[in-house]
Amino acid sequence: MDREVIVAGKSLKLTNLEKLMWPGDKINKAGLIKYYADIADILLPHLKDRLFIMSRYPDGIHGEMFYQKDCPGYAPEWVRTFPVKSPDTGKTINYIICNDLNTLLWLANQACIELHIWLAKVPEINYPDIMVFDLDPMPPAGFADTLEVALLVKEALDQFGLHGYPKTSGATGLHVFVPIKPEYTYSEVRDAVEFICRQVHAVFPRKTTMERLVADRGGKVYLDYLQNTRGKTMTFQYSLRPVPGAPVSTPLTWEEVRQGKVRPGDFNSGNIRDRIRQAGDLYGDLLKPGQRLQKLVAMVR
Repeated sequence: MDREVIVAGKSLKLTNLEKLMWPGDKINKAGLIKYYADIADILLPHLKDRLFIMSRYPDGIHGEMFYQKDCPGYAPEWVRTFPVKSPDTGKTINYIICNDLNTLLWLANQACIELHIWLAKVPEINYPDIMVFDLDPMPPAGFADTLEVALLVKEALDQFGLHGYPKTSGATGLHVFVPIKPEYTYSEVRDAVEFICRQVHAVFPRKTTMERLVADRGGKVYLDYLQNTRGKTMTFQYSLRPVPGAPVSTPLTWEEVRQGKVRPGDFNSGNIRDRIRQAGDLYGDLLKPGQRLQKLVAMVR
């Protein structure tokens, strides 16, 4: 089943709308597109001027997926791109920039379930304006342990006058996004995150690990600072995730983290709008000018 729609005066062909994306939840591609159409007013300001990597699931969450950095040649002419020369191959990659509803729905029609986004904005793509703490529990550690570790991250950030914003990854872990001024390189920001992660690990070695090999993590919460690397992406707020239940990466309050009752599967494509109506956009402050990192960077140096 295909359908031609007009979005903001532009024609968009939606295809294979009946194809199941989440078979166990009976959510088809039409449901995927509808989700991003419904959330667009909250989501698009967070995506503005950021490089987008397509993570495509043409046969749904149980089928093969693939990443696509380069905008395909068949994309509509109104899909905006930004050229980036690869330092490894020298090849120029034309990344998609998703600043409008047309592009967002076109991406959803390409079976892009997840939003994999750079941490810097164009044109200053070498200077991130978000630094990230990616907390990933390795069984038997679970999400409750991750919430406990996140509070230590908050305490460490407080020491430097920095405010972080927690959210579920939508899968098993938790992210803390820290909006910063884009005045330091990725390597400087990564060193700052590593410094705080090592502080957290030093005071809570029983439940945290910084071992890069999964086999060496010993059932603890992995403190991943390496996501703060040029070219790497994060699953952004309000992104769907390709796991049963169609969970959504959802901003939390620190009080919810302290209470320890929330779980990643609590928020999904069916109830996230109710959540936003009740709590508002808890990541709204990330749209304001970022925080200064001088105090933390000076400590690292």
